[in-house]
Amino acid sequence: MSFLTDLIRPSIKTAKKREVAAGVWEKCPGCGQLIYGAELPENLFCCTHCNHHLRWDIDARLAHLLDTPESGTLTQIPVAPVADDPLNFKDKKAYKSRLKDARAQTGQPDAFRAVTGTILGAPVAVVALDFAFMAGSMSRGVGQAIVTAAQFARKHNLPLLAITASGGARMQESTLSLMQMARATAAISQLKEAGLPYIVLLTDPTTGGVSASFAMTGDVHMAEPGALIGFAGARVIEQTIRQTLPDGFQKAEYLLEHGMVDLVTPRTEQRQQLHRLLTLLTANHRPTA
Repeated sequence: MSFLTDLIRPSIKTAKKREVAAGVWEKCPGCGQLIYGAELPENLFCCTHCNHHLRWDIDARLAHLLDTPESGTLTQIPVAPVADDPLNFKDKKAYKSRLKDARAQTGQPDAFRAVTGTILGAPVAVVALDFAFMAGSMSRGVGQAIVTAAQFARKHNLPLLAITASGGARMQESTLSLMQMARATAAISQLKEAGLPYIVLLTDPTTGGVSASFAMTGDVHMAEPGALIGFAGARVIEQTIRQTLPDGFQKAEYLLEHGMVDLVTPRTEQRQQLHRLLTLLTANHRPTA
């Protein structure tokens, strides 16, 4: 045995690291605990440790809130398509390519769903934003969906429910996107002039031009626990006013305390609460064919 054998210690063999399939575990943004992925759907995508409300797929949310029709699929409100990329916009990537990727990922033409149905028997028209499609940003297509849903509700004497989840206006459409704030707000005003209720369910996050327009003009504002709701980001506000913001600023509970929202309702109670609101607010209205 040489002196090298005496000096160099034998290597220690370690067991191979076990690979965990993607999606098996989720880390809760609220408490940091690991959540078994299979438990999330049955718990409405709320943390099983701290009840933090994670972001939820819009189709699963609608399937939970609305009664299942005999056909098994929700009734769509037809929304006229709009032309893609009228400004021929390009940043690091062409807008047309971003749209193509988002459509391939979600299987939808834009960041909205417009449907009609019932919640525990109470008729309602619904327009919902899909955060999975370019962060639910408000495009001309989204604006068209809101206007169409409001007009449909007026025509059929129905209340309108908006479910928001958005980063704000879609920058790739510039001023054309900002114009949707006025269009959507005007359509909601016409709905109110007809005496029809407009309810907004604010989910995480609801920010930018969406919160500055149709998201905060409801007759009743219901928010999910812990949802981020605001216009500009907290860091931008702090830099602008040069003050430290209070704890929980722009969270649903803070807005409830300061009169900006009416209810903070857990997902397990939203269906019953929405039915109660629809029943109370439509006591003198009956849907028309």
